[in-house]
Amino acid sequence: MALTDHPAAALIARALEATGATAATVFVAVVALFVLPTIIQWYRLSHVPGPKLAAISKYWQVRESIKGTLPQVLKELNDKHGPLVRIGPNDLVTSDPDVLRKMMAVRSPYTRGPWYEAWRLNPTRDNLFSMRDEVGHTALRNKMVAGYSGKENLSMESTIETEIARLIDLIERKYISTPKDYRPMDFGEKAQYFTLDVISDLAFGEPLGYLEKDEDVYDYIKITTASIPAMLTLGSIPTLANIIQSRFLRWLLPKETDKIGFGAFIGVTNHAVAARFAPNAAPQQDMLGSFIRHGLNLEEAQGEAVLQIVAGSDTSASTIRAFMLNICTHPPVYQKLQQEIDEAVAQGIISSPIKDAEARQLPYLQAVIREAIRILPPAGGAFFKQVPPGGDVICGKFIPGGTQIGSSPLAIHHSKNTFGEDAETFRPERWLEADEDQLEKMKATADLVFHYGKWQCPGKTVALMEFNKIFVELLRRYEWSVINPFNAARVNNAGVWMFDDFWVRVTRRGQ
Repeated sequence: MALTDHPAAALIARALEATGATAATVFVAVVALFVLPTIIQWYRLSHVPGPKLAAISKYWQVRESIKGTLPQVLKELNDKHGPLVRIGPNDLVTSDPDVLRKMMAVRSPYTRGPWYEAWRLNPTRDNLFSMRDEVGHTALRNKMVAGYSGKENLSMESTIETEIARLIDLIERKYISTPKDYRPMDFGEKAQYFTLDVISDLAFGEPLGYLEKDEDVYDYIKITTASIPAMLTLGSIPTLANIIQSRFLRWLLPKETDKIGFGAFIGVTNHAVAARFAPNAAPQQDMLGSFIRHGLNLEEAQGEAVLQIVAGSDTSASTIRAFMLNICTHPPVYQKLQQEIDEAVAQGIISSPIKDAEARQLPYLQAVIREAIRILPPAGGAFFKQVPPGGDVICGKFIPGGTQIGSSPLAIHHSKNTFGEDAETFRPERWLEADEDQLEKMKATADLVFHYGKWQCPGKTVALMEFNKIFVELLRRYEWSVINPFNAARVNNAGVWMFDDFWVRVTRRGQ
């Protein structure tokens, strides 16, 4: 469509015609209205390299998000252009971990960018993740940090153990293969069943029942698999996200009265949380109990319970899948890890089930966990932060205030400068071979998957405890192998890594 064919241009033309203006005047008005803002927006960041189309349109970013290839493409751009790349008219990404730490520091003047507005799970209010107001975010976080840390949730470890036992029971009932009985299991699916039951049990005192029923309860996984890519795309177009969440279109979004899907899931969660606020409800020493004791009201608690499950289940499941996929396709790593576990069992230095503190003393297990998180950072979104009004110098370039700067997760965690020339390779030994200075540099960078400072992920303690416990229990009991070594799983990214058709064969050890 030519500029003069635009409906707004036609309206201007009619208005100017009524006043006797010439066609030239109309053209000048259209240029002023549509072209000049684009040129000005392009110019303010024209000193930062990147795709030409990305400099003038959101289309490039939206296209890569829809394709599920944005993290890989961002890494390619950083490899080509350096640590700061332009990916939108007002959007940059960096592969420099020092820049991320600077932006996320406790006293940093940076704020969350409009990208976060797409992640309101309840369109009427913000949650801990979507909230951009600094004062409100700090106040809400302070009410929740004790519950997430486990300091007031003494049953956290035993709750995770209970869900591991349910996963093992499911495997024993339905998915043990023998020479005469072949029972393949989609590990990607079961990993998310496990993390959904863990986080729901921790969040409001009872699991949603995925492991017990061995099915996608309320079609939650089906719905979120479709909706998370849409939310990531809307993050690139915050204005559109706000329109969809407006009161005029809110009726199109999931509601707690729905019978299936995300709305039904919200309804179940809200009901479970509301029971804790009943007049005769007894205080409980779990995560939700801690939130309530520290001042969360009913509406806040319901919103945060939903966020806990969405954020906590998908990211943890991603790492559990990445861990198992990589050890199954790297036999020397698998054998070395299993040997460490067997020796620890023989020496009596780990319990059954293993305790979190015991797992932290198994050096190769810790190396494999770190490497699994590094090789496939669980959250692949850019998590844009907004440059303060006065602007800032980033990677030697002045960046004007209001610009969004996000992270390039694969570029950061596959950096040869940080992790060595074989940074693209899954090799846990790097964590045992590095000297003290290099190891600290690697750890500090790898820990950025949990973010940093005022925006550090509050669920870090829960996630690491899950990882420290589940792998030992699965490897001490069973042998694992992928069904199709040429196509072990279909993996793509939609903010988190999606694993489809991750089929494995499970046998009892010694069988």
